[in-house]
Amino acid sequence: KGFFMFLMRQNIIVVSRKIEYDLKNEIYNKYQSLPMSFFQKNNVGDIISRVSEDVSKVRMYLGPAILYSMNLVVLLVLILSRMFIVSPNLTFWALLPLPILSISIYYISKYINIKSEYTQVQLANLTNVTQQIISGIKTVKSSVNEVSTLKYFNNFSTKYMKSQLDLVRVNALFFPFMLVIVGSSILLTIWAGNYYNVNIGTIAEFIIYVNMLTWPVTSIGWVTSIFQTASASQKRINEFLSEKSENDYSLKEKTSQKIKYGGIKFHNVCYSYSDTGLYSLKDINLNIKGGSSLGIIGSIGSGKSTILKLICHFLYTSRGSIYVDNILIKNLNTFSLRSSVAYVPQDDFLFSDTIKNNLLFGDIHATDFDIKNALLDVCMHDEVLCFKKGINTYIGERGVTLSGGQKQRLSIARAILKKSKILLLDDCFSSVDVDTEKNILSKIFYKYQKDLTIIIVSNRVHSIMNCDNIIVLEKGEVIEEGRHRELLDLKGFYNKLNLIQMENFDKKA
Repeated sequence: KGFFMFLMRQNIIVVSRKIEYDLKNEIYNKYQSLPMSFFQKNNVGDIISRVSEDVSKVRMYLGPAILYSMNLVVLLVLILSRMFIVSPNLTFWALLPLPILSISIYYISKYINIKSEYTQVQLANLTNVTQQIISGIKTVKSSVNEVSTLKYFNNFSTKYMKSQLDLVRVNALFFPFMLVIVGSSILLTIWAGNYYNVNIGTIAEFIIYVNMLTWPVTSIGWVTSIFQTASASQKRINEFLSEKSENDYSLKEKTSQKIKYGGIKFHNVCYSYSDTGLYSLKDINLNIKGGSSLGIIGSIGSGKSTILKLICHFLYTSRGSIYVDNILIKNLNTFSLRSSVAYVPQDDFLFSDTIKNNLLFGDIHATDFDIKNALLDVCMHDEVLCFKKGINTYIGERGVTLSGGQKQRLSIARAILKKSKILLLDDCFSSVDVDTEKNILSKIFYKYQKDLTIIIVSNRVHSIMNCDNIIVLEKGEVIEEGRHRELLDLKGFYNKLNLIQMENFDKKA
């Protein structure tokens, strides 16, 4: 029995671990294929919980639960067949309580399933709250809100604890109840043995058989609990796996070629938010030639960043068409499109790794010479050399050891390393001083403009004044368009903004 148990564990448990590995990879791969809208409407904690906790629950069912179920089946076949051979009457009385056990499991399992599903939801909420508080720990400490955040955390922690206790109470009643059922089998065996005048040796033999069945039969409750928990977890996993991916269309139906020129055209493009129905962009028409530059400026919420997200295909037009190299963007394979676009968002993100590995995220094949040139382009090479370990300096989670300006410049350097055809800079100089910003932009325009289509979103006039074309957005509409000098001559919004910023700059100087 021990030898075969070893073989069974080696096969079933090992296989369950491999299934867990495959399932986690499948879910993670699915996450990467989902559109940005999915991540906007789902909490990070919930997403992490499904790939960690939920998958572990499923593995418990595919491993230990199946193992003990097989053990139960084998023992039942071997022991029951022997019991019927020895004494059918005694076997009937010994097994009489088992239907009660089966009926109890049927009803209690439904309750366990509901409790398990609710518990998993509470765990996801708790994970999400924890992730948010830890990510924003700097804000928590600076605003001296440790006490209030602890109360907030305790609220979710208490809900999770209560849901767990409810589940534990059910199991606490379930397992002893099964032991009572099994114990009653022993009592009925002794009574029936006396009633049918069965010799004491046969009664003792049946008591041994019943005891041998005690753990396997008792494990029915444990296996049932695992099955119900796994069922609830698999349901949560399937909710994500059934989400529509960005690349649901066959690759054969989509153009998978690289972008050659980087020309971009907007034709009557509108974008509205699905939850509110409000328009962020209205009838935008643009024609950006490959190798040219476009500056976008406007008030907050005017739709500047939305244009860049539409080009990256993070968002989808509500109406109108976008063309890249005269190919309708929705007919382009998403991976082919994004491999030709380098995007630096407002909220720069750096991984908890070294400077070098963060830059290699732009181009994994980049050499140290390429990295040096990229750092020179963003005026950060000398600063990195001053670090104790240079480009191998570990920068902490989200680049916590760096200043805001350093993080933004590293993000720009990473985009430069990508060697794409389209460079999108989304107000990514907000933490960089004016002189450094001018230096970086002059280098980018001098070195890359012939090969790159550059689009710069900014709230500073001097950031976009050298662009080939500039558009001014207001409430999602283009209200002014032209070169820097042409817009100043219009004496409109752009000119007014320029005067205000020049006045402020002179006061600071």
